[in-house]
Amino acid sequence: MSMNDLLTTKQQEVLHSYLADDYKMMILTGAIRSGKTFIDNLLFLYELRRTAESAKKRGKIHPQYILAGASSGSIQNNVINSLRNQFGIELSPDRHNHFHLYGVDIIPVYTQSIRGLSGARGFDSNGAYINEASLANQFVFQEILNRCSEPGARIICDTNPDQPQHFLKTDYIDNEKPGLKTKSFRFTIDDNTFLAPDYIQQIKAATPTGMFYDRNILGLWVSGDGLVYRDFDKNRMVIQQSQVPNIVKYYCGVDWGFEHKGVITVWGDDSKGNIYMLEEHTSQFKYIDYWVKVANKIRDKYGKGITFWVDSARPDNYSEFLRAGINARNADKARMAGVERVSEYMKQCKFFAVKDGMDQFLNEVYQYVWDENTGEPKKENDDVMDSMRYAIFNEHKENTTQFLNSKYF
Repeated sequence: MSMNDLLTTKQQEVLHSYLADDYKMMILTGAIRSGKTFIDNLLFLYELRRTAESAKKRGKIHPQYILAGASSGSIQNNVINSLRNQFGIELSPDRHNHFHLYGVDIIPVYTQSIRGLSGARGFDSNGAYINEASLANQFVFQEILNRCSEPGARIICDTNPDQPQHFLKTDYIDNEKPGLKTKSFRFTIDDNTFLAPDYIQQIKAATPTGMFYDRNILGLWVSGDGLVYRDFDKNRMVIQQSQVPNIVKYYCGVDWGFEHKGVITVWGDDSKGNIYMLEEHTSQFKYIDYWVKVANKIRDKYGKGITFWVDSARPDNYSEFLRAGINARNADKARMAGVERVSEYMKQCKFFAVKDGMDQFLNEVYQYVWDENTGEPKKENDDVMDSMRYAIFNEHKENTTQFLNSKYF
């Protein structure tokens, strides 16, 4: 078996650089399914062996190494489970939630919020592997770098791209100061030559136009430009009530409001995976008793058990829904993930809206635009858009981790 059977050309380039070049930090960035996490997991094993050998030479009996990720779950899914599946290596946490391999104490640090600072302080590390680095809080990221003070300590990172003003891009990837000693590699989905060509074509066809395509397929650090839902096509996607097929599941999205508009949207799925906005109820200056009445009318029409995915920002309103017997659930409000999920349905022409059921939907969808400063949608003209996002993202949320589709990945 040759190296070409185990690693792609881009992965071999990274491995050669790891073994031959002088650097302090190596950042792998780029497209989804491109193979960057696989090679970084392999480099992580190299780093642990290097740490063990270096510690032995220096008479250190308890070398430490940081394994960082957005959360405990992401570390488990992206690194621990992958080491088991790809290399047959079992890592089980001790009573302190640390891992151990080759005599190295592997200390997990959670980077998604400032709370991760506490886990990164109070020790010196021989290096760090930072998974999903663009999701890291900047202060936690910097503290991890500060901890890597042992002789020869290095940092390896992998990440999907974010907006171009992200600190990881400006302060490290684009920073050419010689003393920083940063190496970076950009992956595209086509770099993963172990993926079947028809699978790559399917992913490309399903990825929304614009920012999501540039980031997820081409591996570029770009901001959104213009309309958020660029693939929305009024001529194809706005339909008459008579065109709605048999619906197999109903659900709702709720965006609370008073000074700004409050919204309840009603959605349905057919057996082919298409989604339909059946009704939109939008009003301003209405108290919770009004929205309870609207919800009860929806329940009378579509079934008492219909789920209402509600904005968690108003726990008092959520409690009133529960007291009224309404099946309310707090929505996961992950903004970019939700926008991407809605965009995917539009890109695949699986999104439809009933003309007679609309109120403000068309006004908002054509005014819902990207904010170039934040890289996210502007908080304007977004009441119906938020209701739509809560409903679609949460009802179709995937909880299973997706792995690369080949025998080696």
